[in-house]
Amino acid sequence: HVVHVGGAAGALARALAAARPGDLQEVVELDPEALEIARRHLGLRRAPGLKVRTGEGRAVLAARADGSVDAVVVDAFVGARVPRELVTAEALAGFARVARLVALNVVDAKPLEEAAAIAAGLAGAFAHVVAVGAAPVVARRRGGNVVLVGSHAPLPLERLRARLAADRSPAVVAPFATGGAPPFRDG
Repeated sequence: HVVHVGGAAGALARALAAARPGDLQEVVELDPEALEIARRHLGLRRAPGLKVRTGEGRAVLAARADGSVDAVVVDAFVGARVPRELVTAEALAGFARVARLVALNVVDAKPLEEAAAIAAGLAGAFAHVVAVGAAPVVARRRGGNVVLVGSHAPLPLERLRARLAADRSPAVVAPFATGGAPPFRDG
């Protein structure tokens, strides 16, 4: 059971629902207009294993029981930024309460201070934190897109690296240096 916070057209959720029949992919999108556009123009349709609804992701997850989902994927943006209320230490601790793994899609400019604060929040909520992205972005030498992942259990890093190499992806899987950045906080 994966809860996708954001995701509008649900491309990742739809792909996972097709690839993993029997698993539940749940998309929670704040903007009903984005869902309507996705339904009308981007091919978002009813499908087995796919649940799509309007709601605020943090509130939806806060209402869940401990350990009730396998993963949370945050792919929500206001402009080019992940909404702050989804990446505070308190929000990430709440996600960690209900999920074994959380992955956040982050776009940031050099020196990636926002990504560092999010990674610090993940490190406070999870025992294992890694980043997936282009090597210069993960190393904070260049701005860009990075996926930050927090997990309660060790991640299969060698298997992930082998998969990226087999796909000839320029992405790496590595720790993300926070540089001592404090996590974002509520309030």
